[in-house]
Amino acid sequence: MRIIPAIDIIDGKCVRLSKGDYDTKVIYNENPLEVAKKFEDHGITYLHLVDLDGAKSNRIINYIILEQIASKTTLKIDFGGGLKSDEDLKIAFECGANQITGGSIAVKNSELFLNWLATYKSEKIILGADALNKKIAVSGWLEDSKEDLIPFIQYYKNKGIEYVICTDIAKDGMLQGPSFALYSEILETIPGIKLIASGGIATYEDLPKLAQLGCEGTIIGKAIYEGKITLKQLEFFILNNN
Repeated sequence: MRIIPAIDIIDGKCVRLSKGDYDTKVIYNENPLEVAKKFEDHGITYLHLVDLDGAKSNRIINYIILEQIASKTTLKIDFGGGLKSDEDLKIAFECGANQITGGSIAVKNSELFLNWLATYKSEKIILGADALNKKIAVSGWLEDSKEDLIPFIQYYKNKGIEYVICTDIAKDGMLQGPSFALYSEILETIPGIKLIASGGIATYEDLPKLAQLGCEGTIIGKAIYEGKITLKQLEFFILNNN
């Protein structure tokens, strides 16, 4: 199971929110590149970079941060937040994204999202399936949709999507443990999906449990910044699970 730390960006700074609420913003570091380099120093090879300004603005905003981290580290970055046009995608890939995550776009403009999938192929395009009470949420989680989570993922799996990041919004940033039952249900219902668990990871013990379920990766945010899981522990997990 891949370990994928998260860096969420607002105003060029590394922040975390609780349940996606912008009013709960906590700034952890003014310099995201510094944070990314620390991850790299501990044997981490992947990074989940989220442009929260972009998610609110419906267009890519913090691409300079992406470019800095991509050019000054060897981290493989998946980038998301507000990607709504071919131009946004072009900028993200030109600035060094290894993969992009499309969430709201997959709900609001399925045709464009499927076009990206056809153009860039499944190893480059991740489906963002962020849900509250098993309903997909969009626009930086500021809006609910009527889409049911599991049929939504199944639809895109049938269209060729391989990777899905699933966040249970009720768990995100709460440090109360991830949605094991939800992930188990997704993996049982949709065999072959590469599921990346996100939201609620609170302790080191959560990691082997997610791996055992069959998650392909897990995104860890606040637990790192609050010192609940140390970078040394993540280094240990990576060394012992490869």
